[in-house]
Amino acid sequence: MNLTEPQRGKVAEWIEAGAKLSEIQNRLQSELGLKLTYMEVRFLVDDLKLTPKDPEPPKVVAAPEPVKKAVDPLPLPDEALPTLGGVSLTVDHIAKPGTIVSGKVTFSDGQTADWYLDQTGRLGVAPTISGYKPTAADVKEFQIALQNELAKLGY
Repeated sequence: MNLTEPQRGKVAEWIEAGAKLSEIQNRLQSELGLKLTYMEVRFLVDDLKLTPKDPEPPKVVAAPEPVKKAVDPLPLPDEALPTLGGVSLTVDHIAKPGTIVSGKVTFSDGQTADWYLDQTGRLGVAPTISGYKPTAADVKEFQIALQNELAKLGY
């Protein structure tokens, strides 16, 4: 297709502005009254020795490791470290739907709960008895036991 010099200049401007071939095709028709197929636009741009710009890749922001942050125990003084004997936990072989990893925990008073880490790294604990709250010492012991167990599994 033969374009006039002003039309070639317009196409060059559009390419320089970052227009895609489909946009150029639409603008050729709407602004210049030229109806071209996509392939014809490709050949036109090639004949004019123009190169469309690649779109700028999206900026990647490194996300923090949510799993580690969710299971890191609270810092404790050395003398206050609980003995890992009153709380026991298991990890499910197949994680519950919507979770990365899940399992069960038995607290020192014998009460049980399901636990899970979701895709955002949030830790959830669902006690078997509604409204049950484990002691602060059990929670700390659970966090340490969970961190140790997940480390063994490569999380």
